Amino acid sequence: MPKFSITGDIDPFLHVSLAHGEKIYCESDAMVMMEAALDLKGKVTGGIGAAIMRRFANGESFFQQHIEAVRGEGDCLLAPRLPGAMQVLDVGQQQYMLSDGAFVAATSGVELKVRTQSLGNALFAQSGGFFITETAGVGQVAVSGFGSMSQLDVTPGRDVIIDNSHVVAWDSALRYEISVTTGGNSGFLSNLVNSQTSGEGMVLRFSGHGKILICSRNGAAFQAWAQRGVAQ
Repeated sequence: MPKFSITGDIDPFLHVSLAHGEKIYCESDAMVMMEAALDLKGKVTGGIGAAIMRRFANGESFFQQHIEAVRGEGDCLLAPRLPGAMQVLDVGQQQYMLSDGAFVAATSGVELKVRTQSLGNALFAQSGGFFITETAGVGQVAVSGFGSMSQLDVTPGRDVIIDNSHVVAWDSALRYEISVTTGGNSGFLSNLVNSQTSGEGMVLRFSGHGKILICSRNGAAFQAWAQRGVAQ
């Protein structure tokens, strides 16, 4: 299986080592460097329908880069769209949900599936609209977050509340719901006012057992700023 590792301290690279015949796929424009033994092609992963769904789910490009070691073993360096940390997740016994823009690369044994989520989460959570990305299969997936990244462990009876713009990925076994409050059981109007005056906006409440990856910077704000810059 291809070997993923993070190299560099600030805005690191994803270093991938591939044996002859191995392949990975990654977000469009992720490739920074590759050795001559490797081939890169743009492909529609999983068919046109799946590509369209992933585009709606987390803003991925319609075409993804597929890198294969066709002339012997070789290495490549990949970089995410957002400036900040990366982390490699082992997929198999545990599967993960990915937030908008978090996906960087995956080994060929990992599939990115798209599923629908509740109306409330779709309208307010900014976690992929009516569709959200979930991993399947066995292998590794690399994700990125804006700024530094940290892991939180959720255990039964100790729910965690997180600003949705700082969530990168989470264990698919966790339950989550959108909320407009970080406090107690006040009325909806009171919660809405508190949400606006505290500056937190919408938050996600996670419960159950599993881990969550969070980033230190507001990824949604950065992507909005970057899109305005491109438009200008």
